[in-house]
Amino acid sequence: MTESDVKYVNDLIVRHGRQREALIPILQELQDRYRYLPSAAMEYLVEQTEITAADVAGVSTFYKRFRHQEAGRHTIAVCHGTACHIKGAGLVTEALRKILGIADGSDTDPQGLFTLDKVSCLGCCTLAPVVKIDDVIYGHQSPETVAAMLGDFLSQADQPAPSPRRGKGAAPRGEVRIGMGSCCQARGSAKVLAAVEDAVAGSGAAAAVKRVGCVGMCHQTPLLEIVRQGKPAALYACVQPEDAAAIVLRHFAPHGAANRLRTAATAMLDRLLTDEAARPLTRYSLNARDAQVSDFLGPQMHLATEHGGQVDPLDLDEYLSTGGFDALKRCLGQLSPAQIVDTIARSGLRGRGGAGFPTGRKWAAVASGDGPRYLVCNCDEGDPGAFMDRMLLESSPYRIIEGAMIAARAVGAAEGIFYIRHEYPLAVMRLSHAIDTCRRRGLLGKNIFAGDFSLDLRIVEGGGAFVCGEETALIASLEGRRGMPRLRPPYPSRQGLHGRPTLVNNVETMALVPWIIRNGAEAFAAIGTDASKGTKVFALAGKVARGGLIEVPMGATIGQIVNEIGGGVLPGRTLKAVQIGGPSGGCLPAEHLDTPIDFEALTHAGAIMGSGGLVVLDDEDCMVDIARFFLDFTQHESCGKCTFCRVGTRAMLDILEGLCQGRAVAADLARLEELAHQVKAGSLCALGGTAPNPVLTTLRYFRHEYEAHVAGRCPAGVCKALIAYAINDKCIGCTRCAQHCPVGAIEAHPYRRHEIDKQKCIRCGTCKGVCPVGAVEIR
Repeated sequence: MTESDVKYVNDLIVRHGRQREALIPILQELQDRYRYLPSAAMEYLVEQTEITAADVAGVSTFYKRFRHQEAGRHTIAVCHGTACHIKGAGLVTEALRKILGIADGSDTDPQGLFTLDKVSCLGCCTLAPVVKIDDVIYGHQSPETVAAMLGDFLSQADQPAPSPRRGKGAAPRGEVRIGMGSCCQARGSAKVLAAVEDAVAGSGAAAAVKRVGCVGMCHQTPLLEIVRQGKPAALYACVQPEDAAAIVLRHFAPHGAANRLRTAATAMLDRLLTDEAARPLTRYSLNARDAQVSDFLGPQMHLATEHGGQVDPLDLDEYLSTGGFDALKRCLGQLSPAQIVDTIARSGLRGRGGAGFPTGRKWAAVASGDGPRYLVCNCDEGDPGAFMDRMLLESSPYRIIEGAMIAARAVGAAEGIFYIRHEYPLAVMRLSHAIDTCRRRGLLGKNIFAGDFSLDLRIVEGGGAFVCGEETALIASLEGRRGMPRLRPPYPSRQGLHGRPTLVNNVETMALVPWIIRNGAEAFAAIGTDASKGTKVFALAGKVARGGLIEVPMGATIGQIVNEIGGGVLPGRTLKAVQIGGPSGGCLPAEHLDTPIDFEALTHAGAIMGSGGLVVLDDEDCMVDIARFFLDFTQHESCGKCTFCRVGTRAMLDILEGLCQGRAVAADLARLEELAHQVKAGSLCALGGTAPNPVLTTLRYFRHEYEAHVAGRCPAGVCKALIAYAINDKCIGCTRCAQHCPVGAIEAHPYRRHEIDKQKCIRCGTCKGVCPVGAVEIR
């Protein structure tokens, strides 16, 4: 280690401490600095702290976040969440490996420029397939586009981001609101923001440019809304940077004669030089009464997502102006801790993100415990296909903080922790900013609102383990250990963090708490069904026309969500199933669209509410492959502590892989079902106990597809070992297939029938998609 390396590690020890609890944060920062964990740095860490070599080895090999080999200069993270998987993430990965020349068994190209990383979910499901290179997210990728993506990244990598002009114009008479969530930025909203700021500054328009959180319409991003005094709002969808100036000037006149003259001259010169007719802005304009808007937003009810798309996520004063922290003031000035707990209990709120345990009962159990108590907000949204928590954290960080503070007051906690996924850097940044702002403004710390309530909050980033969504595994991670669940009881409400009573609630639960306190328990209880009260936030993604973040009353049916809000499947396709609840959930067929969204109804159908991922599948999706995908995920995410989960899921996965590869026999189906029930009954925690759900529901509702695979056929044409692409006599020799093949499996022969090299072919379907005469077929 160099002298600077030693100083860096020493600084980490001073900031984080010498106990085992400091291990994961220290490893996180070492990973960020070196892009891997140098053995010399870890050995020095052991020498200088109370952390043992066994601790370091155990933790650094358990969490996917950490690597022990040097990485390339840039990291390409390919999302393999549910939505990305069904839209071809595996093919994108294969194309990247071939283009970069990454050898089998390696993850880095020979030049050491790129390291390829398969991640469970990036939380941008509506943009599937998604690829993230360092901090830049690219959506809607395919084997055909990855070369251009790499070129775009390299062309921009060493260039500083342009600084928008910020001129002084007339006093603002309206706002230009731009969504700046992760999905929005992946579609280019940051460039649109810069262009809008340039347009406002250059024209002196009387407009304030405001960054806002998610409005939920991810399928229409980048979104731009014009809000003016005394006039109806105007909404523009799929806005490009070159549209910004025209939109601004359509609603805000330039300030001053000089600006008006300069703007007119510039517009005329642009038309002369480009010789292009201006694109009509009506092409991008949306009206709230338009079916695509009203159908998406109309059936929704915004409680957790209140004020979405209207306020700046980082502006505390704006949050206060919408009633922010009024609920906390009421809890400190008018309600005792016991009355707060009673209010939540009477509301009927059940925990969002798990099995739906009554929130009031959990709070009461923690409040009755002895000694110091802790609060943990579980932001480790590890389900592939889910992005609700990310959106809430990015759009409403102060609201989540307020809900956590109310919960802490109710149970008597003086310390709170947000445990958040490291794959959500924007959420971490905004939540961290919000906590710092609250601390500076006296809303966190000692004697809040000049009363007897004191609380501090901090953020801990997870190491990338799905099992840490389970309460006891999460607590083990906070204590610097491998995230392995333990037997319950005792429950965390009695013995949690450091053996003390600990309240663990997820982000959506915290987001609902301020609304309940402000509006009353009865108002919340009046929404939903008898057993499932209030609303539920869902991430709607997959093969659906209108994907995004939605919030609906409990009791709404799956069909209402998919067909009315989501607009159904894409033209020419047929709805096959809806996967709900992530890896712990199930696949419900189109015949079950009348199933209501509530905890009991979904459990009866074979699924669970889970965190709220809802992925739509059509007739081009193979249900056996979907079951294999989820078993592969849960098997790799198993902590390995109990035999049923560790060995049972592996045995199930072997059978599913055999089915997808044409190696299965009829007896395997009975064996698969038997194993599923054994794993479900014998596993220690919910990860293993619910892992068989996707298998059991697909066997229950789509057994004919399993039987077809036993016979060596994949009806959907997905399983690669059971299909081949071929070009028939319809081929006219146009060479489009050869031009677009990402791996060069087709040689161009103009005006002659083409052939596919089966050794090179990765079965990505690009040739089939571009063929103008339907000459490419799946056999």
